[in-house]
Amino acid sequence: MEMFKTAAVMLLLGVSASRAGGSDPTTVCADGAVAKIDGVPMSLRDLGSDHPGVLFEAKNTYYQAERKALDGLIDDYLIKRQAGQEQLTVDQLLAKHVNSAIGKPPSEEALRVYYEGLDTTEPYEKMRGRILDTLRETRTSKARAAYVQKLRSAAQIDVLVTAPRAAISLADTPILGSPNAPVMIIEYADFECPFCQQIAPDLSRLIADYDGKVALAYKDMPLAMHPHAPKAAEAAHCAGEQGKYWEYHDVLFSTKQLEISQLKQHASALKLDTERFNQCLDSGEQAALVNAQMTEGRQEFQLQGTPSYFVNGRFFYGGLTYDRLKVLVDEELAGGRTLQVSSQSTPAR
Repeated sequence: MEMFKTAAVMLLLGVSASRAGGSDPTTVCADGAVAKIDGVPMSLRDLGSDHPGVLFEAKNTYYQAERKALDGLIDDYLIKRQAGQEQLTVDQLLAKHVNSAIGKPPSEEALRVYYEGLDTTEPYEKMRGRILDTLRETRTSKARAAYVQKLRSAAQIDVLVTAPRAAISLADTPILGSPNAPVMIIEYADFECPFCQQIAPDLSRLIADYDGKVALAYKDMPLAMHPHAPKAAEAAHCAGEQGKYWEYHDVLFSTKQLEISQLKQHASALKLDTERFNQCLDSGEQAALVNAQMTEGRQEFQLQGTPSYFVNGRFFYGGLTYDRLKVLVDEELAGGRTLQVSSQSTPAR
């Protein structure tokens, strides 16, 4: 799998360079071929058909690098333009608006408190200068980011570079909201994952606030570090067989009670047919579905953790907030165009 991933990245880099008029030796033939075997052409479409997740991972890796470079270019342009408007050099502008906001160095007492929190055997006198340098760099970075964000907020920034979008099957996938909603959020999650537990109420709120416009599809990706997650995922699907998947989903996230006995108690509390539910859970009736979704997330899309999201196919990972989700939904409702972005908006992997 790693071989396919590396090859896909190299192919995409070569194709992009050729389209941009670069000198990279990898080019695309007139028929779209990127390779030929005994005269038989192979295209990126063939790679996408046989290994869709790997090609998406390659596209997303390239996109993240492209966006990072673009955000830097936008920031530099705004700073230089502002410097010209104030008739200052860039260094003078940053000294005026950034360096002046850093503040005075911490007191000696504060430095000693900071030192005590360090894992070091070096004496305070030797570490003092390094602590000051670290604090100064951190403050400068935050002040610069705040100033750049202020410049961004005053500008109309239309980012025309588009993110890759994954095509993901929703067969046998529970959906909260209308399946035909213009915005579909697909979440790969784990019922034992604390971050998934934390974001669950915000996702429900989002669906309610955008009634009919946003839907949530939940896919299971129980992590190896969470021993209760696989059976909890099975239990939710067992409840789904009786028409109460989302009620059971919400109980799992709100109570965080995932022992087998507790899973069965939840079924009773929701007034399910407990005999039928227990048979489903004990027999592992839903295990194949849970394993299939887990394999899809890990192997096809190379997902590294939970929660992972695809918003109309656009990939995001980790600590999204309600406000950030709302921005993403509004972007999609506006036609998928990134209206205003910051250099901190790129999801971490």
